[in-house]
Amino acid sequence: MPTRTSSRTSASSYPSSISNVRLLALMARLTFSSSRSWLSVVKKCLVELPGGSKSNGRLCLKLAWDNNTITLVMMYFTTIEHEELATPSPEIKKYHLLRGVGTRALFGRHFQKTLSALTEMASESVDPPKTPAQDDSNDTETTNVVEEEGKTLSKKAAKKEAMKQEKLKRQQELAAAASANASESDPLAGNYGDIPLVDLQSKAVSGRKWTAIEFLKEDLKDKEVLIRGRVQTTRAVGKNIGFLVLRERGFTVQCVVTVAPELVSRQMVKFATSLSRESYVDVEGVVSVPGVAIKGASQQVEIQVRKLYCVGKAIPNLPINIEDAARSEAEIEKALQAGEQLVRVNQDTRLNFRVLDIRTPANQAIFRIQCQVENIFRQFLLSEGFVGIHTPKLIAGSSEGGSAVFKLDYKGQPACLAQSPQLHKQMAICGDFGRVFEIGPVFRAEDSFTHRHLCEFTGLDVETEIKEHYSEVMDIVDRLFVSMFDNLNENFKKELEAIGRQYPFEPLKYLRKTLRLTFQEGVQMLKDAGVEVDPYGDLNTEAERKLGQLVRDKYDTEFYILHRYPLAVRPFYTMPCYDDPAYSNSFDVFIRGEEIISGAQRVHIPELLTTRAEACGIDVKTISTYIDSFRYGAPPHGGFGVGLERVVMLFCALNNIRKTSLFPRDPLRLAP
Repeated sequence: MPTRTSSRTSASSYPSSISNVRLLALMARLTFSSSRSWLSVVKKCLVELPGGSKSNGRLCLKLAWDNNTITLVMMYFTTIEHEELATPSPEIKKYHLLRGVGTRALFGRHFQKTLSALTEMASESVDPPKTPAQDDSNDTETTNVVEEEGKTLSKKAAKKEAMKQEKLKRQQELAAAASANASESDPLAGNYGDIPLVDLQSKAVSGRKWTAIEFLKEDLKDKEVLIRGRVQTTRAVGKNIGFLVLRERGFTVQCVVTVAPELVSRQMVKFATSLSRESYVDVEGVVSVPGVAIKGASQQVEIQVRKLYCVGKAIPNLPINIEDAARSEAEIEKALQAGEQLVRVNQDTRLNFRVLDIRTPANQAIFRIQCQVENIFRQFLLSEGFVGIHTPKLIAGSSEGGSAVFKLDYKGQPACLAQSPQLHKQMAICGDFGRVFEIGPVFRAEDSFTHRHLCEFTGLDVETEIKEHYSEVMDIVDRLFVSMFDNLNENFKKELEAIGRQYPFEPLKYLRKTLRLTFQEGVQMLKDAGVEVDPYGDLNTEAERKLGQLVRDKYDTEFYILHRYPLAVRPFYTMPCYDDPAYSNSFDVFIRGEEIISGAQRVHIPELLTTRAEACGIDVKTISTYIDSFRYGAPPHGGFGVGLERVVMLFCALNNIRKTSLFPRDPLRLAP
């Protein structure tokens, strides 16, 4: 059971005390079994044990001499009502209990008293002979006295947990011993088992052909195959038959281990069915086609196992169960209505153990969809004559002056992480690349605790020369995203179905020619629906969502462009409209009522750019190299930026952007 910090105890003292006690107690036993210096080791334990806590508590010290081995157990509890030390056996020479530990000084005085008692005991005792150290039997008890939420267990609960851990330990030891004995007596032992480390260190290239589970189909009937996958489930049917379901990249296959002369032994069946879930195994076997449908696997064939080797063992008790993490809300609710209770894995737990969470079929599909979105973006722009670039992420000052930035020291100079490649991609246009794009990280330091904001995400940015009108940029958006949606719907049906099984959603509605509305037209639609908005202000999240509903009802689309935004709500480099300087040649793009893209024609006249920057409160000195690039002659140009994670989230109608970020970074999360 994992040990967590109690709200009543400082995070720095409580967990470290438990872990240090375990380490030092073990060291005392090992040293004492081979030398008379055991007393100095005990002193070292007392000195090195983290001391003191302002919360009232109790320190328990137990020194036992049994079977010629010293055992030192020291535990600190935050409450003193329930825990009591066990009655000392006759072999225990001294027994010392400290109550009401408060300040560091008091803690130190108790240590001195305890040390004196130990010294007295040492003078009365005799050296134990040199014997092997005992097993770490007390460690299980010591490390499991705290519940998952950090509360002290009752005496009964602590005893129950200790018995549970001891039982698990015995089972593992018995299984290991049985496996070793079986290997010695089983003539077929070479057909199964754990692969030795030396064979996993790239010892040789065998040239064997591997088959992906995805491609195990009926046309391979009676063919021998070699596969590798994770153990999803195991099941024994008596002593002669065992079943394993292996998983690889979201596809599963059932493997059957049946006792057969000179092929499969009972020991092999036992080994197969005792494999822990999520362990990695290699299987050699023959493909068979059963007469009935296989409900527990994606592939409708079975593998008759001939050889089985474990190449990567998983711990028996995983922090989260993959089956639980893959369960839909609909399944949980249905079970509740039937009087059953299924495990619901919350978002924080998923993110804490993300490496397990992303193994679910839905998550595997989400990140394959994300990969394809990036690929379509790149291939489409390359076909349109764009050049991929990479701009710096360490910059001086602020990249745009709008969003909060992560500040840092750059060799003695103030710097920040780029919140956008905006300025540098414009400079690339001034450098005669004509059309550029970038796929790279973007950093935003805002404290945005929402379902659609991250502190770090992947930006898809575009910049291009404009010949006559900023609608040329919107044309690129139109063609790019219609092509993207078509490609995903046509070529990634299985992935979309896998996502839909856990997170049901309706396919995105979009038109062959993307709808374009002016900002004023959008404001009027909201007013007609009874929603009052400022015609010269920005739309808030609620207004955007409402407008999305109105557009869907009227135009039967969930993907549209809103352009000619008020100049006051756009960045300083946005070009004002020719006919009304209160508005700008800018646009936003929406999916399912949420903004995914901001774009505009840029100001390429240095004098106007300087004026706009000063009006927005930006220190022109911090962007002098950017402004200077336009003094050398610059073409009219425009572009847009979109967040990769947000596109995937909204296309798949997911409720949180953290689901589409592999290892998300938000205001509260910096790990894993």
